[in-house]
Amino acid sequence: MTTADEAADGRTPAPARSTAPGPYDLPDISGLVVGVLGGTGPQGRGLAYRFACSGQQVIIGSRSAERAASTATAIGHGVRGADNIITARESDLVIVATPWEGHAELLTALREELAGKIVIDCVNPLGFDKKGAYALRPEEGSAAQQAAILLPNSRVTAAFHHLSAVTLEDRHIEKIDTDVLVLGEERAATDIVQALASRLPGARGVFGGRLRNAHQVESLVANLISVNRRYKAHAGLRVTDV
Repeated sequence: MTTADEAADGRTPAPARSTAPGPYDLPDISGLVVGVLGGTGPQGRGLAYRFACSGQQVIIGSRSAERAASTATAIGHGVRGADNIITARESDLVIVATPWEGHAELLTALREELAGKIVIDCVNPLGFDKKGAYALRPEEGSAAQQAAILLPNSRVTAAFHHLSAVTLEDRHIEKIDTDVLVLGEERAATDIVQALASRLPGARGVFGGRLRNAHQVESLVANLISVNRRYKAHAGLRVTDV
């Protein structure tokens, strides 16, 4: 709107500044509780350790509360352990790091506890034979798309597929040299997950598209396994020019 003074002296009003967030503007998530379903497995343990070291409140879940508590004690840094139901209920962000074989059953059982929450699926549907790892194609298209169908009242995203569990758990490694592709349908949710990824020292969350593109991201893990076997490495990914 032009003010009276501007109209009187012929000045052109300055254009209104946009308040929309830019691609590098990420929210503060330091106060959010991160739950890790499958937190007693290598990937879950590694993520729990790294987020706890960054100051995030972390709960790891398991079918067995006793096993979760024992693993949490071993991780330290204030990590708590609980069964999967309590973990889902008491967390703001929930990472799904379970084996593919139990993915659908677990999410179906936790549908009520996960309603309204941001769910971060990092499950990779893979098969293995004498030639190595290969990608499976779920009926829904990907593990993340399966999660979105099973959890219609949750804010499903996909991320953390390409992080080496060995690297995450190695306490001598201070920085994780990788980018984390984050996929999802809702900008506010993917921004929060990008912010969480960026809490990992050395890592960065990068938006990677909608959930319909999750199959390619999940499948790429089979290629990284081949890279790691050939070069005796724990390879990650970097996105250039961003």
